[in-house]
Amino acid sequence: MTMTSDSTVSSALSDRDAFARHREANMDREVVADLEKRIAASGVEYIYYMLPTIGSKVVAKMVPARHLRRNLEKGIALHRTAVADLQSDRMGNLIGGGIGAREMVGLPDPETFVVLPWDHSVARMFCRAYEPPHLPEVGGRPLATDSRGLLSRAHSEFTARTGLEVRSGCEPEMTWVGPGLDVIKKEGASPAYQVENLERMRPIYKKLVPYAQAFGLDMIEGDYEDDGQLELNWMYDRVELTSDRLVTYRQICRQVAREEGVTASFMPKPTAGQMGNGCHHNLSLWRGDENVLIEPGNPDLHLSEIGRHAVGGMLTHAAASTIAMAPTVNSYKRFWDTGQFAPSIATWGLDSRASMIRISSIGRMEYRLPDASVNPYLSHALLISAMEDGINRQINPGAPIGESGALASFPAIPLNLGEAIATFRSSDLMSSAIPADYFDIFLELKEDEWARFSGAVTDWERAMYWETLP
Repeated sequence: MTMTSDSTVSSALSDRDAFARHREANMDREVVADLEKRIAASGVEYIYYMLPTIGSKVVAKMVPARHLRRNLEKGIALHRTAVADLQSDRMGNLIGGGIGAREMVGLPDPETFVVLPWDHSVARMFCRAYEPPHLPEVGGRPLATDSRGLLSRAHSEFTARTGLEVRSGCEPEMTWVGPGLDVIKKEGASPAYQVENLERMRPIYKKLVPYAQAFGLDMIEGDYEDDGQLELNWMYDRVELTSDRLVTYRQICRQVAREEGVTASFMPKPTAGQMGNGCHHNLSLWRGDENVLIEPGNPDLHLSEIGRHAVGGMLTHAAASTIAMAPTVNSYKRFWDTGQFAPSIATWGLDSRASMIRISSIGRMEYRLPDASVNPYLSHALLISAMEDGINRQINPGAPIGESGALASFPAIPLNLGEAIATFRSSDLMSSAIPADYFDIFLELKEDEWARFSGAVTDWERAMYWETLP
């Protein structure tokens, strides 16, 4: 099996000069002057220095803006278990190194500076994480468990090996509940696309869209789907930018919910019998300004040879990567509820929403497995590895859905988190695609979640067994 070599990963993570180069770029006179000018012009008094975690949350420190130069040079220090959401296991042990774990350092990326549109006295910058420079042997290296750093390295190394760039556009769905958001629908019918339901969301999207645009998201369209479910989309871009924008979009949604006095949830499956909250990834492969995923005039689902092999790799590794695309116990409820547009078999086809991978005639692969709780940095990093394996080994994706015998050739995916953990653990590609520390901590987080769920007594069990056994 062709995969990202351990030596490539080790080389990137052993770069002790990484912190120094980042710091030098931050302290460039023009960079500092531009940030100081923007801070003064907007009246920014505070800055959030933010770092996405393995669990797709965001941790941050607030620092008065007058310390900008210090933070550009020295970064912020956080306990390294912050990347594991400061989560303790069922025995009370802090995952990711325990209480005695060393600190990590987050250096800000100046290009991610944005003034919060709802409060111009506050700005934010995303950070990349490093081993503290003073540490012997490892000081200055990229932190292995940094999700943003993981995707940045994975994509740059993929481009260096193949000459290709991966672009992505996400479709985040979420459920809104609160005063004024009652659903209008006829029994047996879906409320999707109905303008009356969209109108009830008007106060929400009229805040969401301008806030998102202020953060650089090129908002392009939105619609009402199932009960209380709103999907707003922005223009696709490089996978790193799309991932940052998805994390930002979630922050915006929380802010709008606070302002409107409603609740906004990215829970993958809030209600049985209704559609879950997905986050489809629309992927394309580019060489310069050319989308090489498709061949003009090719009647074979518009896919080029590279495109077919990329699809083959994604299907081959769909089961192993499911835990990253559907990372919670609740995620798997999407796959058990039939007729709700969530794929449970690794299929592909042309413009078929029954497929896991829907090939669009405009040159993209809509990967429909991820849900709204996804860590986009991890999901895109694993998809890049799967596509590269497919390209290198020239994996045939088989017949598309709708052709005779197609379904017989497609594997099923795990249908609960326990199965997903085991499948992920046994995959050579998954373990080589991400650093060992990241792999181990991610698994520890998911195993603890599965153990907590497996030990919980639910309302369903009480209803089924309380008075009916033996």
